Amino acid sequence: MPRTIAVIHGPNLNMLGRREPEIYGAMTLAAIDQALHERAAATGLELHCIQSNHEGDLVDFIQTTGWLAHGIIINPGALTHYGLSLRDALAMLKAPIIEVHISNVYRREPFRHTSVVAPVATGQIAGLGWRGYLLALEWLIAEHGSV
Repeated sequence: MPRTIAVIHGPNLNMLGRREPEIYGAMTLAAIDQALHERAAATGLELHCIQSNHEGDLVDFIQTTGWLAHGIIINPGALTHYGLSLRDALAMLKAPIIEVHISNVYRREPFRHTSVVAPVATGQIAGLGWRGYLLALEWLIAEHGSV
């Protein structure tokens, strides 16, 4: 059975490539997921990706697929700051969790400086653009021996 990584994209990330490219870049969510799939496949990992604008859908995914995953990569989007049910669902997991943000949230509006997800995450990558997702995957591979 292949080892799996769950990749969770929160609200508005489906608009990457069109949404404020000066902040989020031109890379689309589909292209990010494709790059992750290619890297994962090269190491024998299986990826399960979800994007939703609805917190409950993400919680449902975590309670099913996330529970079985060997690692989690999550960009909670705006849920970073107030998604307590998302945070609680993540807290139930034993797998390492890497929180990713495309922009440097600490150089933006003050409300973006607080993450309710960070206390249950293993680590956080912010401000390195879409490549932050790949860095999270590389860390999971390196730190956990192909996860």
